[in-house]
Amino acid sequence: MTVARRDPLANTPELIRRIYSYVAYRVGDGPDAEDVTSEVFERALRYRKSYDPSRGEPVAWLIGIARRCIDDAMMKPRAESREQPDVTSSEDLEADALQRLTVAAAVDGLDERSRDLVALRYGADLSARQIGEILGLKTNAVEVALHRTLARLRPELEETPPTAAGPASSLPPASEQSEKASGWA
Repeated sequence: MTVARRDPLANTPELIRRIYSYVAYRVGDGPDAEDVTSEVFERALRYRKSYDPSRGEPVAWLIGIARRCIDDAMMKPRAESREQPDVTSSEDLEADALQRLTVAAAVDGLDERSRDLVALRYGADLSARQIGEILGLKTNAVEVALHRTLARLRPELEETPPTAAGPASSLPPASEQSEKASGWA
């Protein structure tokens, strides 16, 4: 039995990165994602003895906790908008911000199930098999749903004039979609 199987929080830095990325896809980057991620690991520490390795990998257990924390965060009334610190503007920062906003707007336009699939695949960097375990779906169903979701996103992202690292570059080329969705890439 490996350490990760005994202790679901054994590879904490990597788990934090994956959980934060997933949460950021769902609630947006920044303080809200940080707060939810903190809540996820607080709950994980509190309930770590409830982790059952026979039911899946530690990341799947943490994603389950994250989904509940996101739901809880969405139910809370939003605080007044927080002031963001001034950032030195440059063409790179502007292009990056435009790309992130374009991708975020396109993903926000998806139904909740599709947003969740994108967040699990590209935010938490999970394979289709792992996503299937979390959502109770067959791997093939996840691959097909991801392929269709990416096909819906691609035209919307390509409508925007590309920047140096254009918004459409955030998604894999059409030829790689099924490889990425299946976790083979």
